[in-house]
Amino acid sequence: MATMNRRYWLVEASRYLLLGTPATIAFLEAATTTSEPPKEPDKYKMAEHWWAMIIDIEKCIGCGNCVRACSAENHVPEGYFRTWIERYVVEDFDNPQVDSPEGGIHGFPVKDIKATAKTFFVPKMCNHCADSPCTQVCPVGATFISPDGVVLVDKTYCVGCRYCVQACPYGCRFINPTTMTAEKCTLCYHRITKGLTTACCEACPTGARQLADMKNPNDPIHEFLRTNPVQVLKPHLATGAKLFYRGLDGSVR
Repeated sequence: MATMNRRYWLVEASRYLLLGTPATIAFLEAATTTSEPPKEPDKYKMAEHWWAMIIDIEKCIGCGNCVRACSAENHVPEGYFRTWIERYVVEDFDNPQVDSPEGGIHGFPVKDIKATAKTFFVPKMCNHCADSPCTQVCPVGATFISPDGVVLVDKTYCVGCRYCVQACPYGCRFINPTTMTAEKCTLCYHRITKGLTTACCEACPTGARQLADMKNPNDPIHEFLRTNPVQVLKPHLATGAKLFYRGLDGSVR
């Protein structure tokens, strides 16, 4: 018996081609269509990425767009913040005035400031530390670092003990009043794994925030780090923070 391969079906179809019936045409179309399943799109590969963020202090205008975008994107409980903005007024280096009304979500009111004072805004969020203190104190492993460098919280394991909240030196964690589990910035993990940027970066009108992939040789962060002096918050703690600031004043705590 002849092997019933694609050639066989083509020969059989040609015998009835002149009949011209819809069934014959459908038969021929089926015979000439490859049976190979369509290829799936390339899946996100965690090992090929190492996420960080650049914040340019000189570009931040304190508009609050980033805070509002984060709150809407991640359904952040009212009165809590995954990212926030602080306004610094420096007249005395050792005693800067710092305010952050409602996390800066509605911007900042006009303030009477001396002409000699230095003023600027500092966006803050989880620093996604490579050696994060929060992951070290979690007793159940609910807080962990993903292979692509994002510090995450698995709410199904979190017991709400608050150890991580106390251990974070940047004050970026809180306990969700509804779920009673730890919450923080996830670097919009649900977005970046689909090739998108974070909600806060997307909403920034001046480009003060930029998501960066340290493992991507073509990412602009490499040129930025080569040509600009950058700092991290509280470098003496050696947490491996991956939130790089350009123009950060020494009075920022």
